[in-house]
Amino acid sequence: MNKIIFALLISATVGAQNSADDKMNIVKTNVTAYAFRNVNLTYERIINQKFSVAIGFGSMGKGSVPFSKSYIKDTELSNVEVSLTNFTIEPRIYLGKGYGHGFYLAPYYRYTSFNADNIVLTGNYGMGDVPLKISGKASGNSAGLMVGAQWFLGKTDNWVLDFWMAGGHYGKGKGDFRGTSNRTLSPAEQQELKKKIDGLDIPFVKYTSTTDANGANILVDGPWAGVRSGLSVGYRF
Repeated sequence: MNKIIFALLISATVGAQNSADDKMNIVKTNVTAYAFRNVNLTYERIINQKFSVAIGFGSMGKGSVPFSKSYIKDTELSNVEVSLTNFTIEPRIYLGKGYGHGFYLAPYYRYTSFNADNIVLTGNYGMGDVPLKISGKASGNSAGLMVGAQWFLGKTDNWVLDFWMAGGHYGKGKGDFRGTSNRTLSPAEQQELKKKIDGLDIPFVKYTSTTDANGANILVDGPWAGVRSGLSVGYRF
């Protein structure tokens, strides 16, 4: 009898380990990001009860700024086109039931690349209005922390719901933008153009500018920050 009980205990232990160790892979997408044209995919690998690692990629194709009609009133900015890509590495620490289930803390690293085109800056530099068409790109590296919760759904717990409650990251970014004039600028106009660019009130952005007869160069080098929130759905296997 003791041997039978011992065998049953061993079988139950092995079964519990197998049930915890299988289905250690999750593929998911943040559905709320599609409202911003952001196509994205995340793969999460569960390491053990407390830890996992997620790798994510997102891309927003070139187009107008999402929902820009609601908050951009300046006609000079109404035709701006932007695109964006990001890559994220995210270790997760599960606080509750574990194995990819329950509340978690997620420190993460994110690389972001941003492109902008058709930014028009109009100014009077002594000989009438001169439109300056600006385009360029910037990229940033940042680190942050996110708090969230993940649930398994369905009869076999294959479906996944991942709620990104709140997250934020901070780092450093660099960018290179070029503004092109539709005519040759005199030295005096170049000086006035530089004053106008340097006087722009852009929050949290540090930049320097130089001007020439054909326009201006704007170099961005400073803080890079962002926030994360959303709802992902996925499949566990």
